[in-house]
Amino acid sequence: MDFRTRVRDWLSANLTGEFAALAGTGGPGREHENVELRARWEKALGAAGWIGLGWPASHGGAGADVATQVAFFEEYARAGGPGRLSHIGEYLLAPTLIAYGTKDQCDRFLPPIARAEEFWCQGYSEPGAGSDLAAVQTRAERDGDVWRVTGQKVWTSLAHLADWCFVLARTEPGSKRHTGLSYLLVPMRQPGVEVRPIVQLTGTSEFNEVFFDGAVTAASNIVGAPGEGWRVATGTLAFERGIATLGQQIGFARELDEIVTVAHDRGLLDDPAWSDRIVDAWVGLQALRHQALRTLGSGDGVAPSVAKLMWATWHRRLGELAMDVHGAAATLADGEPYELSAAQRLFLFTRADTIYGGSNEIQRNIIANHVLGRSRRG
Repeated sequence: MDFRTRVRDWLSANLTGEFAALAGTGGPGREHENVELRARWEKALGAAGWIGLGWPASHGGAGADVATQVAFFEEYARAGGPGRLSHIGEYLLAPTLIAYGTKDQCDRFLPPIARAEEFWCQGYSEPGAGSDLAAVQTRAERDGDVWRVTGQKVWTSLAHLADWCFVLARTEPGSKRHTGLSYLLVPMRQPGVEVRPIVQLTGTSEFNEVFFDGAVTAASNIVGAPGEGWRVATGTLAFERGIATLGQQIGFARELDEIVTVAHDRGLLDDPAWSDRIVDAWVGLQALRHQALRTLGSGDGVAPSVAKLMWATWHRRLGELAMDVHGAAATLADGEPYELSAAQRLFLFTRADTIYGGSNEIQRNIIANHVLGRSRRG
């Protein structure tokens, strides 16, 4: 049995019973859905060995190559697998520890991630340092055998569920920008950590504010040396924009298919202006896929920024297309409890795609600096 068939068969057999309700839930704009059931789903994934596919066998993973990992993400998306609660630990923190951490850190933190026993969140953005990550002001001071962390993080996904947070903090007083930062692993369930949900106009809370007031973590819970936080943090961002984006694109394709169906039902496809917009969206999606496949494992340092800029801009335009295709009816809610429709959710939440994870402006700066720097060295 080939790998894709094995994944497909397992998902078909397990997205049933109590887990049947999870299909298609928990994605962007729906992170609040079925949280307890999704946590149990994560444990089922871990028990079956699906967490950590790409980790080296020496770190408890399956050592799967890129093609195998792509197959898993695509089949998971096609099956309507729910939004993952452990993705920050599995796809961001774990690769970072494998690349930059110590053996003791890997031995301590990777197994609970693989078993879905500990969830993680990302402590990067701050009220004055959103897309400009180098402007963080959260500070950490060494106090004997511990670090004491003080500051505020914002837009922190899953912070209300997380057991741990990887925090970018300034550990050298008076340092500026990229210097003097450190990458700390901080337990969330302790005095000195307060999580406040950010309630949106939709009534849901996709994100949180996190306040650290002298929160403590062991001195050994620093990834890399003190002051090397920028290098480690940008490494994490590169992992964030890696193989998992190909599974994300399956979801994009499903959204486009739904738009095409509505356009067909409304008789819009006979209009060249409408058909051109839909064809443009389809071509753009193919470009995203080919760009991702071309650059996976290439080691091209600017490729993650190019990919983020491409998919975020394309997806935002898809949200606009969805609303336009539905017409005036897209501005209405069906009635209480006034849940968003799929098109409304797509439109509203894709507005954030070009901001979070590094805004489009920041990605353009990174790309420009990379290209100009390369030309100067030449």
